[in-house]
Amino acid sequence: MLKAGIFLDIENLTRNGGWGIRYEVIKDLAASQGATVLRANAYMAIDEERESREPGMHQRRREYRNAIRRNGYHLTLKPVRRYHNADGEMVVKADSDLDLAVDALLQSDNLDYVLLGTGDGDFIRLVRALQDRGKRVDLLSFANASTLLKHEVDNHHDGFLVPGLLPGDEAAGNRKRGVMVSVNEEKGYGFLSVRTGLGPGDIRYDIFCHIADFQGPDGQPIANDQFAGLKSRGTIIEFDLTEGPGGKPKAANVREFRWGDRAAARMAEGNGRGG
Repeated sequence: MLKAGIFLDIENLTRNGGWGIRYEVIKDLAASQGATVLRANAYMAIDEERESREPGMHQRRREYRNAIRRNGYHLTLKPVRRYHNADGEMVVKADSDLDLAVDALLQSDNLDYVLLGTGDGDFIRLVRALQDRGKRVDLLSFANASTLLKHEVDNHHDGFLVPGLLPGDEAAGNRKRGVMVSVNEEKGYGFLSVRTGLGPGDIRYDIFCHIADFQGPDGQPIANDQFAGLKSRGTIIEFDLTEGPGGKPKAANVREFRWGDRAAARMAEGNGRGG
């Protein structure tokens, strides 16, 4: 059984589509890799000046921080600093990258496996240092993740594809997200993969997808080369999981997943609650 440590760059995760992530699912994800979680760490900014002026914001942020702690994470807070640069422009900064990197290196003495949550390419050197020490390093990220970082780690978990990680996914029923793993451009069909669980082998690759079921951004059909490009780009695809002829799995109402739409909906929901 591997001894695992989790290190989450909260600002990067939430800014790129991970708002509302379920922190207990991240621990389950690490455990599903055959690991026992010894340390779980989270790093985030705290804007003390603004929270002092806005009691409502302070209450919401405090509840959020407490929720992270209740899930068994050691939370490191980095105060936001404001200063004027040489051009007289106001600069706002709260960078906890160094704290995360130092903690990961120090704690790795007693770890076999590190789950790093971020998409920031500045962590490539940390990943290499941990691997040089014989550690397995996996990455959890959402949108705008560094391609080099994803290629450097031992295994990359796309947060949009991890079952149960984001709130509201269960309510979607048979609405799934996956990626194209094979495609016949000439005939306009392909097969999608989707994660069925958190373990390494919990993936199915047999979901048939026809170009006629795909809706473009404007609701119009797409060309065959565009359809084939979904695979080469690694595009996340959202679809209804249905049954085709002979009971075989088939994708219907297929479209490209746009995390910005989800983020806007979450923000509108939050604002409607006074959040």
